[in-house]
Amino acid sequence: MSTAERHRLIAQAVQEAGTATVAELAGLTGASEMTIRRDLDHLAAQGVLERFRGGARTLLLRGDEPPFALRAHEAVDAKRRIAAEVAALVQDGETVLLDSGTTCLEVARLLHGRQVTVMPLSLQAIALLSDAPEPTRLLVPGGRPRAGEGALIGPLTLASLAALRFDTAVLGCCGLSADDGMTAYDLDEAAVKKAAIASARRIVAAADGSKLGRTAQAYVGPPALVHVLVTDTAAPADETEAFESRGVAVKRV
Repeated sequence: MSTAERHRLIAQAVQEAGTATVAELAGLTGASEMTIRRDLDHLAAQGVLERFRGGARTLLLRGDEPPFALRAHEAVDAKRRIAAEVAALVQDGETVLLDSGTTCLEVARLLHGRQVTVMPLSLQAIALLSDAPEPTRLLVPGGRPRAGEGALIGPLTLASLAALRFDTAVLGCCGLSADDGMTAYDLDEAAVKKAAIASARRIVAAADGSKLGRTAQAYVGPPALVHVLVTDTAAPADETEAFESRGVAVKRV
């Protein structure tokens, strides 16, 4: 088991149970108690959990969003396959709006050096594209970053989106359901996604299978707002079929 997989398993176990001891987590992962203590210290530093003597307790409610640093290690292969398909949909010369989130960060890596104009909505993607050579053109929006996330939100971000028009908006999502549409954990981030949708000719949703059928608290819009959904083969078949019945082009990679 890799370190990233062990961290994911530990975080999931602590969140689901509320608390877990070092001995319990060692038995779950097969790692030594010394390794588990180091893992817990690392996850505590990222705000995933809280340490106490002999174990840890969760800081996340069941509806809370896991931290960016933890999500970056989840479903990495699927996110990279999704990103490759999304990047292939983008034609040279396009102006692209790139949402925040771990999957969209993978898309940014593949647009680096492409003949496109890109406006990312996260500090991580801006940093990644800041040294991109020509013919890549980087546009940087205003706004303030969400703590721990790097996603740009607020009036300045909304004003930047209102001032521009894009060929394609690539959106990540916390939840995407054929019944409830696209949702986000954060109201400010949902407002940014709505503004992104209003500013783009084509909406591409990039979401691994775990996001489909899930609903978060902040409503973004109905499923029909998505023109293309790119997901992976772990996506629930009933969800992808329901999206297709609503006229959404679904690509499973």
